[in-house]
Amino acid sequence: ILRRGGNAVDAAVAVGFALAVIHPEAGNIGGGGFMVIRTAQGQVRSLDYRETAPGLATRDMYLGPDGEPTELSVTGHLAAGVPGAVAGLTEAHRALGRLPFGEVIGPAIALARDGFEVDEYRSRSIASDSARLAMFPASRASFLPGGRPPAPGSTLRQPDLARTLEAIRDGGAAGFYRGPVADLVVAEMQRGGGLIRHEDLAAYR
Repeated sequence: ILRRGGNAVDAAVAVGFALAVIHPEAGNIGGGGFMVIRTAQGQVRSLDYRETAPGLATRDMYLGPDGEPTELSVTGHLAAGVPGAVAGLTEAHRALGRLPFGEVIGPAIALARDGFEVDEYRSRSIASDSARLAMFPASRASFLPGGRPPAPGSTLRQPDLARTLEAIRDGGAAGFYRGPVADLVVAEMQRGGGLIRHEDLAAYR
């Protein structure tokens, strides 16, 4: 990205979307984050795009009948906050990026569509969490092809993720927080007893 004439924000945004494909535990479009930017002129800016609680969330929703914390805050549909990553990365690019957005997100789309070679770490990482990944049809299909973790040296393709990234390329943040992608998120929340609704996605700032 830098060799193509992009600046540091272009590069950070490109890496952020690429991580969503190849290293989702470090960055993914279902999560959130922060960005701190120092411009060449010495101006320092920060951007908070952490997840927010859905409107239907309640203070005690993760506590069991005995008042003790449960696994609901870690595993399952109730664990999901309203994602901020797409809003944050697209806003950073809008405010300070230099290259066209399609060029910045393009490498991530290619990695998801065409696949990438799974290394030893990624294979072990998926294997160590395979019991939890297998609990949900979508994560099982994405990360356990053939019912098992991808072996080192194999190619992992994620066509559904590629289509979502293409919707973001074509529509910016609205391509994720509204329209068909938002419909899929809300449908999955309803299927699994989650709380995120269309109004939560559309209201994210």
